[in-house]
Amino acid sequence: MYLDAAKKQEIFGQYGKSNTDTGSSEAQIALFSYRISHLTEHMKLNRKDYSTERALTMLVGKRRRLLDYLKANDIERYRAIIKTLGLRR
Repeated sequence: MYLDAAKKQEIFGQYGKSNTDTGSSEAQIALFSYRISHLTEHMKLNRKDYSTERALTMLVGKRRRLLDYLKANDIERYRAIIKTLGLRR
């Protein structure tokens, strides 16, 4: 599987407050970004996989809503996560 417990802990440790920090916005946004990049690569190979396309669209929406929440509540954390993940907005 592409996303095992060790990889999740690595992502949470890098972007969250600790390895077990699964609830912070930054950690969730980082996890969604990892999953989005993986699904994007899958879609490049499998153009007609519509269920994965829908899942990808839903993940992008979830990440967008979390980014909007973070932008409204703490603009500095928003700018930091955008810079570290290399997102456009």
